[in-house]
Amino acid sequence: MRRADRLFLIIHTLRGRRSVTARRLAETLRVSARTIYRDVADLQLSGIPIEGEAGDVPPLMFTRTELEALVVGARFTEAFAGERLAAAARHALTKVEAVLPDDLRRRTERSRVLVPAARRSAARASLDAIHEAMEQRRLVRFAYARLDGEASQRDVEPVCLAFWGQVWTLGAWCRMRQGFRNFRLDRIGALRVLDETYADDPAHGLRAFLASVGANPDAEV
Repeated sequence: MRRADRLFLIIHTLRGRRSVTARRLAETLRVSARTIYRDVADLQLSGIPIEGEAGDVPPLMFTRTELEALVVGARFTEAFAGERLAAAARHALTKVEAVLPDDLRRRTERSRVLVPAARRSAARASLDAIHEAMEQRRLVRFAYARLDGEASQRDVEPVCLAFWGQVWTLGAWCRMRQGFRNFRLDRIGALRVLDETYADDPAHGLRAFLASVGANPDAEV
């Protein structure tokens, strides 16, 4: 198991529990108790609020500000992402609220940061299909209309989705242009996810895409 995966599982295990022993965590993750202590110490140094006596690791808890940030983030996702992520955000928030003390649960209901529901659009309807295509490494075909009115059909290897406050864009390797391109989802039509899959080629991957647009891959990935 990768260390990053183990740290994630430790955090996930601590959510909503009164306490859990380091030995029990070690047995569950098939590592030594010393490894668990070291992982917990690193999580504490990174700002995760974990405290406890020797041998025990108490439940993970959020500060009031952290909790409000999670609530607002879930509301943004529900309002602007596709149906898959919107549903996941609702479910995640329900799980968090289910294990919160009453005072913190009431705080989630009183948050003054509101996110008006976005209108459904063809662009948002495309999000789920593109998101799934990225996970399955399947080619995506669509009609695209540029700002100058030029229309074309594109076959692309989807790399990432980005939300810019007003529009979603798709970063992809375009087979017609033989290079990375950004496509506005509101200019995409007749989208189809093809059965054809594409190889996991680093030259066409996320790090290469970020480098092509002047972003720092090490800071983003």
